[in-house]
Amino acid sequence: MSKRTPPPPPDSGPESGIEPVDLRVALEERYLSYALSTIMHRALPDVRDGLKPVHRRLLFAMRLLKLDPGAGFKKCARVVGDVMGKFHPHGDQAIYDAMVRLAQDFSVRYPLVEGQGNFGNIDGDNAAAMRYTEARLTDVAKLLLDGIDEDAVDFRETYDGEESEPVVLPGAFPNLLANGSTGIAVGMATSIPPHNAAELCEAALHLIQYPNASVETLVKKVKGPDFPTGGVLMESHDSIVESYRTGRGSFRVRAKWHTEDQGRGTWIAVVTEIPYLVPKSRLIEKIADLLIARKLPLLADVNDESAEDVRIVLEPKSRTVDPALLMESLFKLTDLESRISLNMNVLSHGRVPIVLGLSDVLREWLDHRREVLLRRANHRLDKIAHRLEVLGGYLIAYLNLDEVIRIIREEDEPKQDLMRTFSLSDVQAEAILNMRLRSLRKLEEMEIRTEHEALTAEQAELRDLVSDEDKQWGKIAGEIRDVRKTFGAETELGRRRTEIGDIGALPSADALEELKEALIEKEPVTVVLSEKGWIRALKGHQTDNSALAFKSGDRLKFAFHAQTTDKILLFATDGRFYTLGADKLPGGRGHGEPVRLMVDLDETHDIVTAFVHDPRRKLLVAATDGRGFVVPEAEIVANTRKGRQVLNVKAPDEARICVPAAGDTVATIGENRKLLVFPLVEIPEMTRGKGVRLQRFKDGGLADAKVFTFADGLSWLDSSGRTWTVKELDEWRGARAQAGRLPPKGFPKTNSFGKVDLGG
Repeated sequence: MSKRTPPPPPDSGPESGIEPVDLRVALEERYLSYALSTIMHRALPDVRDGLKPVHRRLLFAMRLLKLDPGAGFKKCARVVGDVMGKFHPHGDQAIYDAMVRLAQDFSVRYPLVEGQGNFGNIDGDNAAAMRYTEARLTDVAKLLLDGIDEDAVDFRETYDGEESEPVVLPGAFPNLLANGSTGIAVGMATSIPPHNAAELCEAALHLIQYPNASVETLVKKVKGPDFPTGGVLMESHDSIVESYRTGRGSFRVRAKWHTEDQGRGTWIAVVTEIPYLVPKSRLIEKIADLLIARKLPLLADVNDESAEDVRIVLEPKSRTVDPALLMESLFKLTDLESRISLNMNVLSHGRVPIVLGLSDVLREWLDHRREVLLRRANHRLDKIAHRLEVLGGYLIAYLNLDEVIRIIREEDEPKQDLMRTFSLSDVQAEAILNMRLRSLRKLEEMEIRTEHEALTAEQAELRDLVSDEDKQWGKIAGEIRDVRKTFGAETELGRRRTEIGDIGALPSADALEELKEALIEKEPVTVVLSEKGWIRALKGHQTDNSALAFKSGDRLKFAFHAQTTDKILLFATDGRFYTLGADKLPGGRGHGEPVRLMVDLDETHDIVTAFVHDPRRKLLVAATDGRGFVVPEAEIVANTRKGRQVLNVKAPDEARICVPAAGDTVATIGENRKLLVFPLVEIPEMTRGKGVRLQRFKDGGLADAKVFTFADGLSWLDSSGRTWTVKELDEWRGARAQAGRLPPKGFPKTNSFGKVDLGG
């Protein structure tokens, strides 16, 4: 079926000035334009200078205002006004926020703006208004701008066409990786953490010498991010290498801390460095909230004693608390540990958004430095050629001074006569005519010859440089060595702040399990589960269950003792095990909550048993069809609401038995009232499956099973609660999967061995 083109509006047409357009095409074109604008001119940094347009315009405007590192400060409002009026047609607050960030030594590893006044703090407080603060450029910014007047980069017209701005800065500093960048564009984002400039220079120098160097080699130079707020990097070497190879990954950063002895066996933990981009005030507020909510049972109090440096004091609950365990609990629940993402999505050559690895980023920066070097060299060669031409004219003038003076005084067109008489160029003749009288002294000729010789030598050197690639890379390497020296490890700004942590010091699985328990305040509870599936946890270990109240038509199914640190396991008729934390169970007030709200248990299935988890124990599980197996209890813990499928059953059969596999003999009894006793070793140990046949039945299925020690005899409870024990069991002893015999006299008519105690 063909699409119908809607007729144009009655008042449309060339004469009315209204042109009909397809809405879909118009939206696609406009949205694409918006997306490209956001990607190219707002969100993604240029790989060459590491700047977004707003930052580049800020630095360029400050340079035009002569706010060099040695100059005086000027009001930020003046800078923001110039940037907004000349280069960046956006809101003044957005421009000022970008400027403030460039001045914050806790946000930027190497600040590009030196601020005077209140520029915010690590607590997350905002900077003062722009009319109160002042700023100027730093030495790092000066490096980025160095050579911008020497045709080092291209310029383009500003948005109104009245000014021109640089497309990219010369970038003599590895700013993209040194200061990092974050941004969200349309359909893409970038996240680059800061790095150590000296390490980046080392890697760049190695890349100049060995252009095909592997990422593994470069990571020996660039050990990982270097955050302005310090901290400890807890990431494996292989993970770091993979992140830098692909340009995508993440880094785990922890706060730096130590313990201080308070005497008499007491101590405190002191945090001196916090992860990058974590506001200190919010961090302490979060810890305080967790403390009030009793989710940090190992911590007694937290205090902020920070002045110029960070000092967060953590007081343990008691002197017996393990400091490492206390800090692990804080790392788990607070921003004292955070993940910093790496997504090196940048503009390659200022045009193409692409995710680059470490070596590609450094290579593009080096290629840009070579292009800047060649452009500056050619610019200087042009200047030298022009100056040598002028100096040649000056020398001719000095050699023929009297005639030159006569022509200038007597001729109507001295410029043309000078050019004709002495074969001068237009530039030379113009320079002679513009010469000052004070220059006509004897010493001037010697100075001109000296300058001519020096410029000629410089010209030869520059021509060699332009024609020899090895010399170009040698020159670039020299510049990078100077940057490395300026920001070396021995300098205050250049020393590495983020410590490379020992990944082996991270807690083991057992320690993490201990930590989970430590995060829960240990208290005795009584877990109550009703026939209709309502669960709750009463405080303390209740001994009398007769007083328990239930909803109308409901009654007690299970009640057992536990601790809030325990895991509660539920075994259902579908053969699945479900896991609940005792601390997560609803309180004893009321009737609790339906267990189906906590786990994904189908309405057609029910709970067979519930008990406290013991990872050292083994269980015998079996279905009504008489099939079963032994499973280690450590293998049945489920981490999701869906539980863990252990015993495979098919309708109409159901899971029925879950008893401790403690002993050497198994007793099974069927619904046909036949008892069979056989060795436990005949049942395999599995983690999942249907198992093997325990007993064969002519009619009905499995009613009950029990594991016991043969030497102690088989015991059961009768209807009156009395315990019966039979030691002579040879009559019922046989092999697995046999039919069995009628049970001994006194065995319950319910065909059950009685209540099984699974602990708790």
